[in-house]
This record gives sequence, C-alpha cells and structure tokens, in this order.
Amino acid sequence: MEHIDTRRLSPDGQESVRRTVVAAVQGGMTQSEAARMFGVSRTSINTWLSKFAQGGVRALKSKPRGRPRTLRLVGWQAANVVRLIEGGCPDQLRLPFALWTRQAVRQLLSNRFGLEVSIWTVGRYLAHWGLTPQKPLRRAYEQNPAAVKRWLREEYPAIRRRAQREKAEIHWGDEMGMRSDHSAGRSYGRRGRTPVIRGTGRRFGCNMISTVTNRGRLAFMVFKERFTAPVGIRFLRRLVRHSRRKVFLIVDRHPVHRSAAVRRWVESHSADIRLFFLPEYSPELNPDEYLNNDVKTNAVGRQRPENQVEMIEQVRSYLRQTQGRPALVRNYFRHQDVAYAAA
Repeated sequence: MEHIDTRRLSPDGQESVRRTVVAAVQGGMTQSEAARMFGVSRTSINTWLSKFAQGGVRALKSKPRGRPRTLRLVGWQAANVVRLIEGGCPDQLRLPFALWTRQAVRQLLSNRFGLEVSIWTVGRYLAHWGLTPQKPLRRAYEQNPAAVKRWLREEYPAIRRRAQREKAEIHWGDEMGMRSDHSAGRSYGRRGRTPVIRGTGRRFGCNMISTVTNRGRLAFMVFKERFTAPVGIRFLRRLVRHSRRKVFLIVDRHPVHRSAAVRRWVESHSADIRLFFLPEYSPELNPDEYLNNDVKTNAVGRQRPENQVEMIEQVRSYLRQTQGRPALVRNYFRHQDVAYAAA
C-alpha cells in the first residue's frame, strides 16, 4: 500500500487512521503488518498505542492546529501589563533589564501572574496590544517632573500671554557642537560585511547657535571657538538687529545663558529682548532641538568634509536652505513633546 502522509489529512482523517490502526493491532495484527497495510510508520503506531494505553480512545483525538486563537491572559491582566510597560522602565519593577524587550515582558508575566510563555507568544501579545519596538528617548534622572508640569501649565502660557500683550515674538534657542567623525544613516552592503565609509582621520568640528519660531523663522550663527558669554552676546546682538519685533527668547539653563555678562547685556536691552529659561534637564521641551537633530544628521552625518572650513560651509549652506523653507521650520513644532509651543 502506498505510504500515507497523515500530516496532509484533515484532523478528522488523522483521527480515523489512528483509531483504525490501533483497532487492527488490538485485534491481533502485528505492528509491522499494520504499517505495511495502512502505509504508516511503526514509530507512529507505537506512539498511538502508548497514548491509547494511557487515555483510551479519547487520547487519539486530534488537537486544534495552529496558534491559540485566544490570549491566555485575561483582560485585567493584559491591561495591567500594558500600563506597566507604558508607565516606566523594567528596572523600576526590579527586573534585570534596562529596556522593555520580549524577554523583559516574559519575565514580568512570570513574576506577576506565574504565566510561563515563549518569546514568540510574548511577541504576539505585544502586537495584539499595539506595542512596537522603538528607539527610546533619553530623559535625565535629574529632571523634575513637577517643574515640567508647572512649565507646561503655568509658566509658558504666561509667557505667551505676555508676548501677545507686548507684541513680542517668541524664539526658542539652543546651541550644539558638531564633529567631523559623526555619521548617520545606513548603507547597503553584502550580508555579513559591514560597509566601510572613507573619511579623514583628523578630527575637527564647529559649533552652532540658533533660534526658531513657530511661524517658521530661523536665525543661526556658526562659529569655531567655544561657546562663551562674548559669543552668546554676539549672537543676541545679531538676533535683535535682524528682528522687527521684541524678542522673547526661551533657552536652557546653560551657564553662558545665566552668566553675569549675558544678564547685564539683556537688562541693558530690555526694550528689545527678554530671556526665559526652560526647566532643568528638559531638552525635549525645546523645538530647537529638532533643528539640531536635523542639522547633525543631514548637514554633518551624511557628509564627508575634508577640513573645518568645508564643514562650516556645509552647515551654513544647509541652514540657509532651511531658512528659505518656513514650512520645514514649522514642522519642528509638530512633535508631541513640543506641540504645546506651536500655537
């Protein structure tokens, strides 16, 4: 008889073959004869006989195929896990992980509910809950959540109302350093062979200070020296000179911004400019950070300047192009963390 691949049969067909073979052997047929007659292996017959001896005919029934159609977690358990994932990091729950990986979620299920599941099952749970792997943002431990909440609910709305009364324009400012060895993006290559990007072995860099407004204005200055009070004042002087309205400048608490020299200069030009400070360790609240990321990725990370002069020219060229695209500058205010500043 031709060999039958029982895996291709329907569940009912498989069950029928199992029952027929077991009945034949129970009736006196040897396993070898049954294997030849029904076209199945002796190993399968031996397995079916063992199951029959332990559980009778019910042990030969076919089980549902494929993955389980329902989650093993009940609703309140799933909601609890999702709340924990979205509300903090694994180490806050005394788990030996820094990020929420499938292994971390698996351990959480085991600790909380005594549920042991595979990594693949955890992946299906996460997909069902709408959770996807993402690159996390970094937040400093020193950040004060109460100060951030106060800034969003009280301080910034007060600044905005005052700017309306004084017909001032709100600028968001920041500064950053750039290095020639910074790279961004990916490059195709043969599997297992990391692409090599050629560049100069000499390290050099430059610095940038800039401001953006939610109306699409961009002001910037690229310079070689360190960011000091004289450099900051030079930029403020240029900013005021090219602004048609009074400037309300919001910056972080960098020592230069809070230096005595900058404070005296701002006080002596109080009719033209005022300084306001973001909460400590809260760069995500500053829309100008997204300009920094844009410049660092596209004007520096995807270029290969041979010297500092060429690097500075590339950065300036990219910033001038961005200046001519107000819609692009306004897009920096669309991220959920800075959407409060878009109005």
